[in-house]
Amino acid sequence: MKKWWSILLALTLVAGIIAGCSGSSETTGKENTGSEGDKEKASETVTLKFAAQNDNTPATKQVIDEFNKSQDKYKVEWVEMTNNSGQMHDQLLTSLSSGSDEYDILSLDVVWAGEFAGAGYLEPIDARMKDAGLNKEDFNSGSMASGNYKGKQYTLPFFPDLGLLYYRKDIVSPEDAAKLDSGKYTYADLGAMAEKYTGQGGTKFGFLYQSNQYEGLTVNVTEFTKSFSDVKGGLEQMYAFTKAAWAPKDLLNFEEGETHTNFEQGNAVFARNWPYQFGRIKGAEDGVTVKVDQVGIAPLPNGGSVGGWLLSINKNSKNVDGAWEFVKFVAGKDGQKTMSTVGGYLPGFNALLEDQEVIKANDMLSYEGFKNALGNTIARPVSPEYSKVSDTIQVNGHKYLSSGQGLDEAVKAIEDAIKE
Repeated sequence: MKKWWSILLALTLVAGIIAGCSGSSETTGKENTGSEGDKEKASETVTLKFAAQNDNTPATKQVIDEFNKSQDKYKVEWVEMTNNSGQMHDQLLTSLSSGSDEYDILSLDVVWAGEFAGAGYLEPIDARMKDAGLNKEDFNSGSMASGNYKGKQYTLPFFPDLGLLYYRKDIVSPEDAAKLDSGKYTYADLGAMAEKYTGQGGTKFGFLYQSNQYEGLTVNVTEFTKSFSDVKGGLEQMYAFTKAAWAPKDLLNFEEGETHTNFEQGNAVFARNWPYQFGRIKGAEDGVTVKVDQVGIAPLPNGGSVGGWLLSINKNSKNVDGAWEFVKFVAGKDGQKTMSTVGGYLPGFNALLEDQEVIKANDMLSYEGFKNALGNTIARPVSPEYSKVSDTIQVNGHKYLSSGQGLDEAVKAIEDAIKE
């Protein structure tokens, strides 16, 4: 009897457990419907990591938000890097050299592109550009050249910077100003104008530029030699300018600071510098005596060296297709318009140079000479060993400019370096 009672009790407990499990399963099933749906939705959205420097404007955040809202497949998260260029370079290099896929999209200084492409860290984008109907001519020329390594394109512009000629339009004649604005003049023409106008309006110098032994000298040698197509002629012209009567005696020590200070204080008729100098003059920074309406902006004779930043894709990304969609968006018309109007950055998408909203957001774009300059930029050497190449240019260039001796040796050293 006890045995049958035990069996009956066991069967009752089992039935209760089954019933309870059945009820629990039904409830859980209802709860899991949403959970599984959320998981499915989450699995459909691919998260992309964008390694980019900090932005003091709202532009980068806004352009990311706009991309995320434009589609449902991808979500970009901004990994904010340091604004210290050297530290950022090393951090990215450490990650990429280990084969990591922690970053999908990379913001690169223009001089890093050749190094990273040469090391095999970047995804080429030529075929993707073709499929998207994008041409190299749609974008800033110097930026595109900076990201082109051994005939393959690896980058699109994030935001460009460029070398410019500033001149005193209250001193230079309208005829000469028009010639400068067009960009159809030579360094010899510029030297003649420097000689012609120095002394007028209280000036004591003709043309100022960066000639100290540092990266700025590489930039200027790039410009004087027309991207190293005439190294000998370019160096000879620089030496002639160094020794000109209108040149400061310490020109070989000049960097950006010495250049903008002397121009802003009214000491020089002409100066080669970056766009930031216009902002200083417009904002009447301390020590600025020259007014914005006294200043003209023009292209440099052979084009201005491009600076700024580029967009690229980590070759080891598990989501290269999504990374390309983001790069294409940010570098395209909509993304570049946001970067320009919200952040005040120069557009890397050429069609925006005529966009009235973009022009309104950046006063420099109302200058015909500036627009001509932005449409004619050139690149520094694109090399997997850029630092070594730049050092060779700086050392040999400065040595020749300091003494006037060893021109042929300097030319050979520089030409050999850029060929490697």
